[in-house]
Amino acid sequence: MTSPARRVALAIDALRHGWPIALEGGFTLLPAETGLARNARSRRLLISAARAVTLKLANQREAAVPEAPVLIRGADPFDLASARVLADPALDLANPLKGPFLAEHLDQPEAAAVAMELARLAGILPAFLVDPDDAGEAQIVAATDLAAWKDSAHLAIAARARLPIAASEEAQIVAFRSTDDLREHVALVIGDQRSDRAPLVRLHSECLTGDILGSLKCDCGPQLDAALEAMADEARGGGWGVLLYLRQEGRGIGLINKLRAYELQDQGFDTVDANNRLGLPTEARDFPVAARMLELLGVRSIRLMTNNPGKVDALRAAGVDVAERVPHQLPPNPHNARYLATKRDRTGHLL
Repeated sequence: MTSPARRVALAIDALRHGWPIALEGGFTLLPAETGLARNARSRRLLISAARAVTLKLANQREAAVPEAPVLIRGADPFDLASARVLADPALDLANPLKGPFLAEHLDQPEAAAVAMELARLAGILPAFLVDPDDAGEAQIVAATDLAAWKDSAHLAIAARARLPIAASEEAQIVAFRSTDDLREHVALVIGDQRSDRAPLVRLHSECLTGDILGSLKCDCGPQLDAALEAMADEARGGGWGVLLYLRQEGRGIGLINKLRAYELQDQGFDTVDANNRLGLPTEARDFPVAARMLELLGVRSIRLMTNNPGKVDALRAAGVDVAERVPHQLPPNPHNARYLATKRDRTGHLL
């Protein structure tokens, strides 16, 4: 019998490959972005609440439930090409005339919400043909399976090694792996771990463009470097530090969707509105994973380097004793000034 967590893993894999999924007690869904069944047709399309707002559907009673996915019907059946036009905001300017669409009652809101979350985890646009013809064999998943897949108890230490780095030669890297999640998170412990002193801790979400390529659109790379230097200073003073490097690109929306958001930012949207036009949340990181990493490292109390009070609250809710919030602000540049202002004004960062 397939476990709940394994069903989720198989469903995520199916969506990435363009295969349909079937929600138990719900409906069969074919992803609009990756779907391979080119002859598939459906009278209905499932989209996110945020995307429904962009498509001017939120004034309809059935689409007015906050944060709830929306089921829409058009004058003609949807195929994958027409569904992709509705799902992808990058195509809005080339296809400005859409509709009219009617929002329909959603009988399985929980299953629909799970489908949106599975799309995010798969890194695809959150839009599906609903019960399409000629979709092919579907991977079955239950709405209750997602909690089992997300259970951080599955996370374990897989390997560790000494890793001298530019900021400090006294560093150790620790890798973490979960049975059904392909993402492998790591921690960098700088200095000698000690139980009588709370470490300086930074939760850093993976940012390929900022950490590796030196992007000026965000402050991720400089924040990473500055955090390592601060932990090295802490170690030289008899303390220690822990950097948690979380494989949650784009605050949890994935690399490809982050780059899509960049494209929308170039059209004038800020980072929050860009995510919403994609139908994706502004914040989708899994902080219980970070809490589990700290638990496995034997860390009970921390001094957290962050400008985000929400991160403090999320860690405390996950059982971490945050003894102190340590500000971690760096100067803006001409390319990221608006991004930082948006973090301050719209997502509550203390900048």
